[in-house]
Amino acid sequence: MKKLLLLFILVSSSLFAQKNSIINQLNWLPNSHSFWVNEQNNVVVYDVDKLDKNKTVLTKEQLKTSGFEGVIEELVWNETKTKVLVYTNSKKVWRANTKGDYWCFDLETGKGKQLGANLEKSSLMFAKFSSDNENVAYVSKHNIYIENLNSGKITSLTTDGTDKIINGTFDWVYEEELAARDGFRWSPDGKSIAFWRVDATETKFHLMINNTDALYPFIVPVEYPKAGEKPASVKIGVIDVASLKTNWLNIPGEPDNNYLVRMEWVANQEVMVVQLNRHQNQATLYNCNTQSGKANVIYQEKSDTWIDVFDISSGVYDGFPCQFVDNGKAFLWSSDADGWMHIYKISIDGKKKELITTQGFDAYFKAYNDKTKSVYYIASPKDATQRYLYETNLNSKKTKRVTPEVYVGTNNYEFSTDGTYAKHLNSSINRNFNIRLVSLSNHKKVLPLEADVFTEPNRDFSLEKFKVTTVDGIEMDGIMAKPLDFDPNKKYPLFFYVYGEPMASVANDMPYFNDFIELLIPKGYIGIAMDNRGTPVLKGTQWRKCIYKNIGIINTRDQAMAAKEILKWNFIDTDRVAVHGWSGGGAVTLNLMFQYPEIYKTGVAIAAVTDQHFYDNIYTERYMGLPTESEASYIQASPVTHAKNLKGNLLYIHGTGDDNVHYKNAEVLINELVKYDKMFDLMIYPNRTHGIYEGEGTSKHLSDTFVKFIEKNCPPGAK
Repeated sequence: MKKLLLLFILVSSSLFAQKNSIINQLNWLPNSHSFWVNEQNNVVVYDVDKLDKNKTVLTKEQLKTSGFEGVIEELVWNETKTKVLVYTNSKKVWRANTKGDYWCFDLETGKGKQLGANLEKSSLMFAKFSSDNENVAYVSKHNIYIENLNSGKITSLTTDGTDKIINGTFDWVYEEELAARDGFRWSPDGKSIAFWRVDATETKFHLMINNTDALYPFIVPVEYPKAGEKPASVKIGVIDVASLKTNWLNIPGEPDNNYLVRMEWVANQEVMVVQLNRHQNQATLYNCNTQSGKANVIYQEKSDTWIDVFDISSGVYDGFPCQFVDNGKAFLWSSDADGWMHIYKISIDGKKKELITTQGFDAYFKAYNDKTKSVYYIASPKDATQRYLYETNLNSKKTKRVTPEVYVGTNNYEFSTDGTYAKHLNSSINRNFNIRLVSLSNHKKVLPLEADVFTEPNRDFSLEKFKVTTVDGIEMDGIMAKPLDFDPNKKYPLFFYVYGEPMASVANDMPYFNDFIELLIPKGYIGIAMDNRGTPVLKGTQWRKCIYKNIGIINTRDQAMAAKEILKWNFIDTDRVAVHGWSGGGAVTLNLMFQYPEIYKTGVAIAAVTDQHFYDNIYTERYMGLPTESEASYIQASPVTHAKNLKGNLLYIHGTGDDNVHYKNAEVLINELVKYDKMFDLMIYPNRTHGIYEGEGTSKHLSDTFVKFIEKNCPPGAK
């Protein structure tokens, strides 16, 4: 390992004050210990090993001289770091701004030009250099192009792209549920491009209606495969850049009944592909020859529930789940088949499989250092509300906790590509977010030089952790928020914040609570957030996957049974109990209100899935099976089934432009409540999406509506 300069760098204190401010916007360069920051549209590069010497590699004057208009949103570097693509003028595609304009700059001359000049503005996606720096490839309107950087010639590598034929990127459901956005990869020698082709011709449109933006309403179609509907047909092709010929990989299985979730080059004519079957309970790794198209099975894994190819709660897109080690002779693979999420080393031919993380706790892979043979992962051996970095040596199998004891709480890391350095973010319920740049060797701090300063959150309520055991013997972690003037001799209204599904946890050791409920706690409420079985906390496979075919069933009961225990606390007013959740949490809110009206007297459900049949196939079938196989579970899990039992005060909120959980869910629920003469409150936001934030005044109106309803129906204050 390189010797680190760390605290031995002798520079002025003013320089390090500047360095401390840049850690937040640190962006790692590929294959180096350097990172870049945007300093008022100037690109400045820092070498972690020589922090006293930074270099401005691209100035705002050079940007302006080239004709560049906009702000620097992202940079894409070539391998030698002599050229860079500047991404700007981005526009939203589903969840993120993944299309925009790219400018290419030669960092030696400072000269640049816009790419794709004859293509539609703000339409380029995922631009990348070839390894020889001769070409840049990108996607525009579902076709893949290459542009020669010397001649400026643009060549279309695919020509059949339409709204339904998607080359080089993905449809809505692949992005939403498989975290897949970037749909092509250059070969190591820069002579070929492997890409996904999605044929969604048979995928039906969900039709949304826009009633506000024109004299007459118009239809907004969203390509959306619902539970029980077949997946889009997906295959992987390899384009020879010189001949423009495409070879298709002959991966076994029907292309419209399997998912090709990940792909990566392993040699100039070899691609590794990760396939999931439709039930997502069988993962198969193939080594594919790009010339013949032949796919050989390397490794296969099966499950009685589902297989997580990647950490679904990490928020990382397009990450390849295999880390190659031993000079490419083996790879690291994560699996929870033995009861814990563990890391294994598998030989490239699949014949040898070795357990690397042997401890009896979950280990979520994060990075690998090839020089030291260190495997880094996140674990929570003692407290599932927290996150710490651990290390196991690939050769010795020795394991140690890397995060020092002083950093109690939740710890997140952004690693350099070789696993030598990381940006480290720490916080807890009693500590504000604090940040530093560290060497992972003994967690030595590189920046800032000054001692860590831990500050308490400046908020008008307190947070504390607790555990509660239900009548079923289930121990659940919880976070409780109290007003600062809390009096244990008085009784307070209680407000539960819920999510309860496999995509997120809520009882986290973090310095904040739910945004809406935070507004109410100082007025005299107790806030509670708990994680039931089925949430992605680090408590083992059985905890996370017992919810299989039980969404809406196990999570609802766990929350209700835990609530019953909390209602026994002396300072809780059992007549004033409210609950709120959004999306999957909205469904849990409705199920709690409908199935346990004796507990929950008031509820606010936002953008809820009211019938499991209505949500997309990848998510729903992963956790519930196909409707034809699990119809009874689908019915029992759906809030609309239980709507007739409503007794309390319900406010339902939805946006008509929600392309994720469609407004259809609201109207079906409304019909059922009307059918049984159930009174409720309703707030509909025209054309707002799943987040309900678009449009002037929307966020304030939503917040005010929420608070007013709760204060009316679950009055604040201790008694």
